[in-house]
Amino acid sequence: MVPTRAKIYLSSLLALLTLAGSMILLQNQHASGPVFGPESGKPPAAAKAPLSPPKAQHDMPAPALSTRLVEYHMDVRLEPEENKLKGKQTLTWTHPGKKAVTELYFHLYPNAFASKNTTFMKESGGKLRSDIMPEDGFGAMTITGIKTTEGLSLIHRLQYVQPDDGNIHDQTLVKLRLPRPVKGGESITLIMEFEVDMPKIFARMGTAGDFVMAGQWFPKVSVYEPAGTRGQKEEGWNLHQYHGNSEFYSDFGIYSVRIRVPEDYIVAATGFPTKAAAKSNGEKIYHFYADDVHDFAWAASPDFIAAEEAFSAPGVPGVRIKLYLDPLHQHLKDRYFDAAKASLKAYSKWFGSYPYSTLSIVVPPEAGNGAGGMEYPTLVTAFGASSDSPGYELERTVIHEIGHQYFYGMIANNEFEEAWLDEAFTSYAEEKVMELEYGLTSNTAAQAASITKPAPLAQESWKYGSHEQYARNVYTRGKLLLQDIERQVGESVMHKIMLTYAKAYRFKHPATSDFQSVVEQVTGQSWQDYFDHYVYGDDMADVAVQHIEVKNTGTEEKPSYTSTVTLVNQGGPVTDIPVTFAFEDGAKVEKVWDGSSEKTTFKITSGSPLIWAMTDPEYTLVLENKHINNYLKAGMDPKVVTRWNLSITKLVETLFGTLSW
Repeated sequence: MVPTRAKIYLSSLLALLTLAGSMILLQNQHASGPVFGPESGKPPAAAKAPLSPPKAQHDMPAPALSTRLVEYHMDVRLEPEENKLKGKQTLTWTHPGKKAVTELYFHLYPNAFASKNTTFMKESGGKLRSDIMPEDGFGAMTITGIKTTEGLSLIHRLQYVQPDDGNIHDQTLVKLRLPRPVKGGESITLIMEFEVDMPKIFARMGTAGDFVMAGQWFPKVSVYEPAGTRGQKEEGWNLHQYHGNSEFYSDFGIYSVRIRVPEDYIVAATGFPTKAAAKSNGEKIYHFYADDVHDFAWAASPDFIAAEEAFSAPGVPGVRIKLYLDPLHQHLKDRYFDAAKASLKAYSKWFGSYPYSTLSIVVPPEAGNGAGGMEYPTLVTAFGASSDSPGYELERTVIHEIGHQYFYGMIANNEFEEAWLDEAFTSYAEEKVMELEYGLTSNTAAQAASITKPAPLAQESWKYGSHEQYARNVYTRGKLLLQDIERQVGESVMHKIMLTYAKAYRFKHPATSDFQSVVEQVTGQSWQDYFDHYVYGDDMADVAVQHIEVKNTGTEEKPSYTSTVTLVNQGGPVTDIPVTFAFEDGAKVEKVWDGSSEKTTFKITSGSPLIWAMTDPEYTLVLENKHINNYLKAGMDPKVVTRWNLSITKLVETLFGTLSW
């Protein structure tokens, strides 16, 4: 996902990285049984035709690239008059572990918007990036039925759980007690019916007028991790609620989805259409299929301007790039296509081939901006069309989101617990494409200076507190860390690291420790100390000129001065630190400190007195966020320097604290 900072520029300082158990059993209004979900207060509208999930998968399924532990067959209808989705799904889940399980868990993400008391709303304050939830923008999911293939109803076995914070008002995770245990390697099939009262868009999913973004819109089974996955010593469910900062984590599988919309609507979706859309009884019916993906999203609007182009390149054997444009951006289709092609060409070279046959780009209307800048398998969203002549944020957003197809999509880390493995890696890749294709680079020194509260990268997303701190660490600090590794090992070795990691862990759900292992494998050396400080710890680089002493050691006839300069490392480990010494006669001496100790002293004899010294004058140490102490003038009182540095640091913290990411 792209943070709001993609739109924030401080022209004189900053070119910022572009991018944020309570169970209620209600009496069902249908004759089929009880309803399980937040109270909606609305009677359901009469269905136009019964929902029936497609039973057969694609005629010629591709060879499996992933474990395919889940298989969803879904039928969903959009009811725009009620602002509602009505769905039915047949889910088959295969147990990847060894121990028998007696329950399944499902993510009910739309329930994050059920009230102001959900965990998501309390943590986010009803805001994501710069988009704010309207007062009447609530939404929720209701499970109206769940049964086995034998017809046994299980709805009374559902129970909301809140493993992260115990918030009984949060109903984004539900437990289903099974009628019989499922052993390792066995599968279970469930038939589920559900309804979603769509929220008004401010956080990824919802509606804005006739525009619909259906992301995280169906009951999604949680991930059961076998021992060894992401370094887990014991197998078990990975269970988290929907938080203000966190995104998602799911297993790979097969999706066969029928989508019913009013006949004037156009639908964009994950995967590819198995046949042309058909009209029936005032509806248009689409059928999409996707395999080796871990989610399925779709968007719909009667206003979409659709365009499509074929593209192939080394590593991209053939893909249909599909645009679904807001009318305001109809004339910009070539810019979208060019950005998409540049992304696919570069990423397939750097991270391996793009294995899917489609890539869809949805451009929401301005009112639907909350759905913009988001990634789903084979489908991404640009930011809302608010201007008919946008700047390079158009390309940057598309390039960023397509980068997610690799890290979020194929490598598929746990975004609840280690979001940096997606967001930082995607931001790192995005920067490279922007420089390669458009000649644009970011002000890394200003980006580092904005990180006034560094925090560990390998931690749960909600532990960062504000979305601002989440973005500055997970996106910016993580990206800078990758750039710093590249600074140390060189571009060609870094390319080998990234390609090795991307290929080794494609469809594998890796952890931070897996990436560290690849870095150590490729470079042939330990990086434990570095990762302890910068990844598992909260350090930034902080190299300072601590003291300068200049002594006149010559004579009037033969001037000579001995300058002693003390440098100190007050932050995490740093290597190859450039230092500049400037003298009164205009001469400069360049040195390099290897950074192997916490403190070092340089002694320089010259015919002219030293007037100042500075570490990292070109700002190549991308993880350094306190540049003010890099410079010291000879003869300055250390107490004055300390007070000055503290004042400037406070000013920087105040300045960047006013920015909304």
